Amino acid sequence: MKIITDSRCLDYVSPGHAEAPQRVSACLEKLRSQGSLPIEWGAPVLPNRRQLLRGHSATQLQRLGVAEDFDEDTPALPRISTHARRSVGGMLAALQSALTGETAFSLMRPPGHHATPDQSMGFCYLNNVALGVLEAAQVKSRRIAVLDFDAHHGNGTEAILHGHPQCWLFSIHQHPAYPGTGLHHRGNCRNYPMKPGTPREEYRVALAGIIEDIRALKPDFLAVSAGFDAYRGDPQAEQCLEIDDYHWLGGLIRELRVPTFHALEGGYSAELPELVLAYLTGLAGR
Repeated sequence: MKIITDSRCLDYVSPGHAEAPQRVSACLEKLRSQGSLPIEWGAPVLPNRRQLLRGHSATQLQRLGVAEDFDEDTPALPRISTHARRSVGGMLAALQSALTGETAFSLMRPPGHHATPDQSMGFCYLNNVALGVLEAAQVKSRRIAVLDFDAHHGNGTEAILHGHPQCWLFSIHQHPAYPGTGLHHRGNCRNYPMKPGTPREEYRVALAGIIEDIRALKPDFLAVSAGFDAYRGDPQAEQCLEIDDYHWLGGLIRELRVPTFHALEGGYSAELPELVLAYLTGLAGR
């Protein structure tokens, strides 16, 4: 298992904001102190402008360098453009590992799945997963599936990948919840909205069905937007999953026998380090 990270992703903060440095620092502390999961550490690969323009407009990239908030959840913090690019680079490094058959997880911030081609929003500035997928799709014969199990719909990933002939998005998320999208399937973008308070057994049935849909697609790669806010103790959603459910999900993904690369999205509970470790342990078959 390779973990892609960079301590500089801890260097920005918006007081009182849920997307805080402690999300990543606590996970790093947990992963470095545990002894059950062998870990190799890696660093981001900074994206070039051409790679960024595959998923985002030139106007959006230019606005990232301007001191003007995108919305109340997505402030224009100092050097946020650099931090966002470095987070994209974490996913690109994870893709490089997947190309060699190694599972990799980008443990970086900011997250990305709400960032659309033209708008930064919902804690997200650039769409890390979508840009990694578009990089993988440069080989025309590749089929890439995306699993987004964050409790909030990855509207940005859908906006970027919708209609792409090589890419399929599978998103399970709470509805109603921010950003209020993802109620129906849209071509290559398959949405599975779940009511608040869905029993964990029912949620697991839905997840298992999605994994079978991905298996039937027979993708060459699987990219994962790994959000941990469907956990029962998360303050940003109203779902009922337990720590063991993330270990179980990691095991299901492992059983696909498809090269995978992963990026941290949401997850705001104090148990986030345990959730991440459980998921990674499942991925590793331990």
